[in-house]
Amino acid sequence: MGGQDRERWDRRFATVGPGVPGPPSVLVGREGLVPEDGAALDLACGRGTVAVWLAGRGLTTTAVDVSPEALRLTTALAAAHRVDLATVCADLDDGLPVRGPVDVVVCQRFRDPRLYPGLIEVLAPGGLLVVSVLSTVGDAGGSFRAGPGELREAFGDLEVLVDEEGNGEAHVVARVP
Repeated sequence: MGGQDRERWDRRFATVGPGVPGPPSVLVGREGLVPEDGAALDLACGRGTVAVWLAGRGLTTTAVDVSPEALRLTTALAAAHRVDLATVCADLDDGLPVRGPVDVVVCQRFRDPRLYPGLIEVLAPGGLLVVSVLSTVGDAGGSFRAGPGELREAFGDLEVLVDEEGNGEAHVVARVP
């Protein structure tokens, strides 16, 4: 991403208020798929709403983002909800900044197919992967959007629990066998 992208995200997050903890949209109504203990990793965490939700479920959670401002919001949200989590400021364009094994990996709205193998590698046996990206399916497309079937192809060796595409979004929820 580089410094310009970090500055752009910092400017964006400086103008938004605190979020409300909650699951990724693909897990709404499917929250039972997420374990209530173990380690969780929220990549490109933004304001930390998912990270705080994971920590509130009892998972030892690490939130990663390129933006120090996003991580400030994440830390404030965690404090407001009296949960502990770790934050890591890192550019995911440089690869994953943490090692596994982790029991849950969430990555929303950040797409870099070069990271897909690493997302699988950090998962513990039985670990849950939740990925949501922008998609060309049902949308005009663009340079940061996944093509049809991209997530299924990337994560099809896992036990795929949810595979949805449409309205410009693609989601996969999968478990390590």
